[in-house]
This record gives sequence, structure tokens and C-alpha cells, in this order.
Amino acid sequence: MATLLNIHPENPQDRLIEKAAESLRNGGLIAYPTDSCYALGCALDNKEGIERITRIRHLGSKHHFTLMCHDFAQLGQFVIVDNSDFRAIKSMTPGPYTFIMKATKEVPRRMMHPKKHSVGARIPQNVTALALVEAMGEPILSSTLLLPGDEDPLTHAEDVMDQLGNDLDIVIESGVPGVVPTSVIDFTGRYPEVARVGAGDVSRFQDE
Repeated sequence: MATLLNIHPENPQDRLIEKAAESLRNGGLIAYPTDSCYALGCALDNKEGIERITRIRHLGSKHHFTLMCHDFAQLGQFVIVDNSDFRAIKSMTPGPYTFIMKATKEVPRRMMHPKKHSVGARIPQNVTALALVEAMGEPILSSTLLLPGDEDPLTHAEDVMDQLGNDLDIVIESGVPGVVPTSVIDFTGRYPEVARVGAGDVSRFQDE
């Protein structure tokens, strides 16, 4: 059964953040709140963690996993940001956006799109999520906690524990997360393309 960690949403306790980070380092799979909704997360090199997320969410081989990053500098280590896209992406971070971009060699091949060699990346506007990524010292491999057959993602720690307590190692409760998944913008083509309209404003891309 997963351990429930109750972390202060504005002043996360270092001890509890480190406990969650240690679980990730040791191959654990966690559920944690973000500015959009709950996410499933594991360490970048955790092959079994990817398989567990895939199994829980019934994902296909073309699913874009997301790198949850601490800041723009870290994001730039793992994805290729073209000069033409730099300003737009920088202006939307931190925030409820996921950017699909070409991955660098720092990204494990198993989490890339098999043909495009792309990956999702984002910087959340959530104190607890940012503290956890900072403690890890590297991005957290993540995926929205949206269960098969559900239209809406899980937004309460109690519901996550009830439905996935036996499939996870840690569930973090830390205030109320967002209830709408991120907007997804694909930067791998000639022009940015809105792949999903979610919590973030994407009107600037739809007008083009």
C-alpha cells in the first residue's frame, strides 16, 4: 500500500520532500500534485516505472511522456528549443503547458516518441512539484493521472489512494491541485501546433 505524505502546499517540509525524492531514486512510482492536476512520476532511468505508468494508464507506444523540469535552464538540457520558439516557451513558463519538442541525447530512448524522437517537457507553477524536482536534481518522468475510461483526471489524494494505493509507492497530498490537464503545444513541426486545449491559454497559436 502506498505511503501518504501530507506536505504543506506553500512551505513544503524538506524532510518529506526528501522522502519522496528518495523513493523516486530507489525505483518508486509516485502520484504528486501539479498546477494542472495529479501526475504519476518516476526517475528518468526507471524502466520499470515507465512500464508501471503504461500499465496503469493503458498507454500506447506513441504516448509522449513528460519531463517535469524545475526551470528553463534544466528544460533546455533535455529538449531542443529553436531560437524562433524560445521567447514563446519562456513566456509560458512556469505554467500549465506541456511542450512537445525534439529530445536531446540526455533523454532515455524508451520515453521518446518512437519515430519523432520527441518528448514532452514542462515547468509547473506548483511549489511542491518544483521542490520535488529540485530535490531530485533532474527532471521527473511524468504522465497525467488520467485513468482508462475516465474523462477527468484524479484531483484528490484520497481518490488516488482508493483507486491506486496498491499500485504506487507514495501519494503526496499538498493542497488542491488544478483540475484541468495542461494545454499541449507541439513544436516539432514547421509551426507550433496545439495538440490539446487544456488549462493554459493557447489563443496565440490558434490565431496563426
